[in-house]
Amino acid sequence: MSKQTILVVGGAGYIGSHTVLALNAAGFDTVVYDNFSTGHRDACFGTHQVEGHLHDTAKLQDAMMHYGVVCVVHFAALIEAGQSVRTPLPFFQNNVAGTLNLLEAMQGAGVARLVFSSTAATYGNSTAEGTLHEALPRAPINPYGESKAMVETVLEACADAYGLQSIALRYFNACGADPEGRTGERHDPETHLIPLVIEAALGQRECIKIFGTDYDTPDGTCIRDYIHVCDLASGHVAAAKRLLSGAQTGFTPINLGTGRGLSVREVVDAVRRVSGVEFKVELAERRLGDPAILVADAARAQTLLNWQARRSSIEEIVRDAWAYTQPRATAHEC
Repeated sequence: MSKQTILVVGGAGYIGSHTVLALNAAGFDTVVYDNFSTGHRDACFGTHQVEGHLHDTAKLQDAMMHYGVVCVVHFAALIEAGQSVRTPLPFFQNNVAGTLNLLEAMQGAGVARLVFSSTAATYGNSTAEGTLHEALPRAPINPYGESKAMVETVLEACADAYGLQSIALRYFNACGADPEGRTGERHDPETHLIPLVIEAALGQRECIKIFGTDYDTPDGTCIRDYIHVCDLASGHVAAAKRLLSGAQTGFTPINLGTGRGLSVREVVDAVRRVSGVEFKVELAERRLGDPAILVADAARAQTLLNWQARRSSIEEIVRDAWAYTQPRATAHEC
């Protein structure tokens, strides 16, 4: 029996590259489609590679038809929420208009299954009690979250109109690295907490800032749901398998998370423990729009995908992230 082929758009990026490795290990052929604007050529692990832009509908369609693609996993997005407030147009052009081009290419190639990389930012500043669940309304508070919410709306409409089968995976704080060191987190500029704290431990930045210490949480700092990138990758594999099994109909949003939260102070302390390095911590004022607690309800993922986070203890996350930085640790100006 021949292998099924999955197109991974943005497959040379952080989560995309880990997902390609997981898809390969699960027995799929993979086609990585990436323009390498933020992805890395040395993190392109697809069975096949196509260099192209999300707005090139013809190239996307040709790639799907040439390689016999049966499912698409879509990561290609601009993701920095703060930047989306300052310059929103590129976020809507890439994340929304680019996805419309991808959907048009899928129609032309006869591909009707899509795993979409969505985000917890679609929930906005939800004040729901307890963990965040998929039945809550979409209420994003920045253009990045809005762009992802818009795509989810489009996917719902395409399910009704064209029979598109799609799963939007909403995840929280992706972190960690491939335990074999093949790929990891290399954003430029870096905005995520754990790699920033690691940079402080490596002496690559003067200090780590904690924004807000007066939240209504046990230690006064924000609490977030941190999930190992390898767990995220396995969630994308499970979603693709559900689509290909015929069990999925229409559009379904699914959280990928641990169901438990860690505070900023707890993350900082974990980096200290794993690295064995003391570094300067600076306390700063709250940032506008940061909710006190964001934690996923992951019950739907367990029910529909038979998935749960297995590698997402903070010790394992930080250990893998720290190990990945070691060959690349070079001093540079803060």
